[in-house]
Amino acid sequence: MAENQPPESRQIQLRIDESKMSTTYANTIRTSTTNDEVVLDFGMNLPVPGPDNNNPSLLFSVGSRVVMNWGGAKRLAISLGQIIRQYEERNGEIQLNPGNKPGSAPRLSE
Repeated sequence: MAENQPPESRQIQLRIDESKMSTTYANTIRTSTTNDEVVLDFGMNLPVPGPDNNNPSLLFSVGSRVVMNWGGAKRLAISLGQIIRQYEERNGEIQLNPGNKPGSAPRLSE
């Protein structure tokens, strides 16, 4: 065998089982961490009237929780970065809070 030949590549077929999958919509995410894990809570921000109707608030209704190790979280971040970059190259920059003026909508945090 020649010394400069690349190692043989082996193809592995990936099969995806979606039989137990459920689909939900989330417009917000909350993150928390430990030394070993990243916790992602996906859910909906729902506006609710305040006690005097002058100070509305948001209710974060958690629909799904995903717990992953730091390696999985990094792979997720890389994958999301790639698909967002591709989307923005085709469609332009995604605006966060388009048209919102400061103080026009309640926020959970900065």
